[in-house]
Amino acid sequence: MSNVWAARLLRDPGASHRAAFLELFFDLVFVFALTQVAQGLVKEVTAAEPERNVLRGAAGAVFFFLLLWLIWMLAAWVTSLYDPEQTFVQMLVIVVMFGTLVLAVTMPDASGHRAVLFAVAYVTIQLGRPLALTLALRQHPRRKVTTRITIWSAVAALPWLIGAVMNQPARLVLWTAALGIEYVGFAAGWPIPRLGASRVDQWVISGPHLVERYQQVFLIALGEAVLVIGLTATNATPTVGEAAAFVTAFAITVLLWRIYFHRTGRLLPEAIRDARAPARLGESATYTHLVAVAGVMTTAVGFELVIAHPTDRSELPSAIVILGGPALFLLARGWAEFEVFGRLSVLHLVGALVLTATIPVGARLPGLAVLITAGTVLVVITLTGTLQSRRRPAERPSPPL
Repeated sequence: MSNVWAARLLRDPGASHRAAFLELFFDLVFVFALTQVAQGLVKEVTAAEPERNVLRGAAGAVFFFLLLWLIWMLAAWVTSLYDPEQTFVQMLVIVVMFGTLVLAVTMPDASGHRAVLFAVAYVTIQLGRPLALTLALRQHPRRKVTTRITIWSAVAALPWLIGAVMNQPARLVLWTAALGIEYVGFAAGWPIPRLGASRVDQWVISGPHLVERYQQVFLIALGEAVLVIGLTATNATPTVGEAAAFVTAFAITVLLWRIYFHRTGRLLPEAIRDARAPARLGESATYTHLVAVAGVMTTAVGFELVIAHPTDRSELPSAIVILGGPALFLLARGWAEFEVFGRLSVLHLVGALVLTATIPVGARLPGLAVLITAGTVLVVITLTGTLQSRRRPAERPSPPL
């Protein structure tokens, strides 16, 4: 395997920045995996006493979401660095796709009888991907990067596999530590003695392609919300309250789309193209979209809770979900404004604070009233943002990164 062949694996800077069809195919598996996470949280929030354990359900949802995000995010970086039209890269994506499907299937019982299969599937993805790239790159300079990632993944694999054969709470501790190792590795550039670190903000990437992938995963989250709205309404008793919740939930989904893409989301591809360090902005956008997608997914869980029981008192866990989801999204949107224009959006940050401050009151109101409250805040933000943009001339991106 020559270095010439290895060099062909790299993405051509002059090639199209559009996502390959295989990447969109991969996203379909990710949709199913996110559905599993959302359903796990709904199960805990709606369980009858004494089976209910909201904190456990929330912690599990966060854990599995971060795990899936790491898989998807690294897949997006790989296809921004390597040519997705190359057979080797395509096979790599397909293997990761199959492994993600196995993870999603075993996720509901990952803490039980399927723990070993879950851990093996995850380790195969996270260790197999950089190892395969390391072997394929041979003597190419970029091999140093994949070697670092392979070593860190191998270290993290130990607690994953050991935890799979342990009982709780040892398994939870080991798996949490393993996931933490992987996130620290990504943030620190997978430093290795004598080799040093390789921060992702120093990589030469296809910035527009990476941003497009982030926007696509955001649309996937919105699609998940629409799926939840439709399925829950299909199974719910047709009442006035259910119809009102159905309409409100759809309106909120549209508002999330509008707020995200209004100016900032639309100009993000240009911002990363014009940035002094595109990879650095890409790294920042990774965390921004992690929070944004988490916010939309949490909002979708709130949709299911309200549509199924629109007139029931929401209680504190449900209020946190219904109002906290949009608040998370607005926090991410406020930071995205900084990434594109170099300023924080006070409007979106204030909206997040208002939603958060309303949670104690929302815990005493019917679910539908809480959902309408969230929608009202988003309407005010949407209208205010539209008026502000009309009063000022069209802006060009001025990313500070």
